[in-house]
Amino acid sequence: MNEPDPNFNDGDKEEVENEENITPQESPAGYSGEDIDPFALSEDIDMPSASEAEIRIETLENDLDRTKEAMLRAIAEAENTRKRAAKDVQDARKFAISGFARDLLDFADNFKRALTSIPQELKETDERIASLLTGIEAMDKELLKTFEKNGVQRIEPLDQMFDPNFHEVMFEAPIPGKAPGVIIEVIESGYVIGERLLRPARVGIAKDLGDGGSDKGNEPGSQIDTEI
Repeated sequence: MNEPDPNFNDGDKEEVENEENITPQESPAGYSGEDIDPFALSEDIDMPSASEAEIRIETLENDLDRTKEAMLRAIAEAENTRKRAAKDVQDARKFAISGFARDLLDFADNFKRALTSIPQELKETDERIASLLTGIEAMDKELLKTFEKNGVQRIEPLDQMFDPNFHEVMFEAPIPGKAPGVIIEVIESGYVIGERLLRPARVGIAKDLGDGGSDKGNEPGSQIDTEI
């Protein structure tokens, strides 16, 4: 007969009885206790057929192509905008003085008129006139140099062929030995700033000796807009 454990008390007896009364935890509803086959679950999922998958792939590829095309178009437009902005800045720098330069043209014309108005005999006989003329010529050269420094060029088309883009016909005259359309006189010098016309040169041109007197100055295109 086993002797009772002296260290065993009534509290321990109650714990043992409680442990014997514990029942297994109930399983979730619908669980039979068998292992679940993971591959069996795939039978309940709707998988696309091969044709549907191809259609989806083709749709995605078309969407990708459209997105790439839109992106390339946006990049091209941004590049064109950048180039236009750069050209506008360049033109603004180049033609910013157009109005100021045009206002100085009359001043430049007066210098030239002063040079041509002095009789040749006075230049040769009077030293004072010669000194004055030298000073005026120096001022005219300095003004022209300042124009050129800022992109303004003077047009002196004597003995050149008439060009309606840069010249304006003021008269025609039959000149033996001169081909029709050759500039025989520059009444007023023209000016360009960069590649733009600031003012056309006003000229007289030779007329065909057999011409009945047609006036090229009245033909369309013989004069151009000088506004910038």
